[in-house]
Amino acid sequence: MNEKVEMKTDEKEKAPPLNAKEELNDFFKTAMIAVFLAMLIRSFMYEPFNIPSGSMRPTLEVGDYLFVHKPSYGYSRYSFPFGIAPIEGRIWAKEPQRGDVVVFKLPSNTGVDYIKRVVGLPGETIQVRRGRLYIDNELVEREPVGLKKIENPRHGNTNMIEYIETLPGGVMHSIYEESDDEVLDNTDVYTVPEGHYFMMGDNRDNSQDSRVSHVVGYVPFENFVGRADFIFFSTNGKATIFEPWKWPWAIRYNRFFNSIDPVRSQPEASSES
Repeated sequence: MNEKVEMKTDEKEKAPPLNAKEELNDFFKTAMIAVFLAMLIRSFMYEPFNIPSGSMRPTLEVGDYLFVHKPSYGYSRYSFPFGIAPIEGRIWAKEPQRGDVVVFKLPSNTGVDYIKRVVGLPGETIQVRRGRLYIDNELVEREPVGLKKIENPRHGNTNMIEYIETLPGGVMHSIYEESDDEVLDNTDVYTVPEGHYFMMGDNRDNSQDSRVSHVVGYVPFENFVGRADFIFFSTNGKATIFEPWKWPWAIRYNRFFNSIDPVRSQPEASSES
């Protein structure tokens, strides 16, 4: 008799199955939590970007997907979705280092993200003469590596000369040049205003950057989104991260988890020293 009573009691203690409405509510709650956590990570830690053009070759290739580290330079309103955060300037600001590869909001259209390398710091003068970069009237050294044949959207397959460029402070990175006599290979002298940076693409003859004043020009520090840290996924441009059925013929495994940081032979002097 007692056993029968206990069995009935156990049956009563079992939770009733969820109905369709409750299951739907649970699904939406879980989805909202996931979206909230993703937005937190995207706003405060890492945000993914993909590379649509070859302006940063050979460092970044079309079809690379990378993570941008948000805390690198502190936070501005452009660190957050739609630029709606009520922040003036930057909070917890940390100065960029020369040679950093940075995602920033285009000054002429803040709805557009650009990625370039920090070449000129506030107060410096920048000029390109016959394809050679000068910072504060000092020639930036470069060493030839060899010829590379790459696809050029304007000219088809093009022979590019690869150089290792050494920026002031011993920052070394690769650049491409078609020649030293292209459209942007002879410029005026640019004086970088306070609070701004001079940005250049590594594919020097195929990059709209700070040399093109009506498109990019000097980039305000406030427009910096974050520092490009590493590549987490890459395809040859014939598939996207959302087309897994094409991956077997498109993935470039050798680019996974490649660091984007330049080689620094010596640390740059701190502004506090």
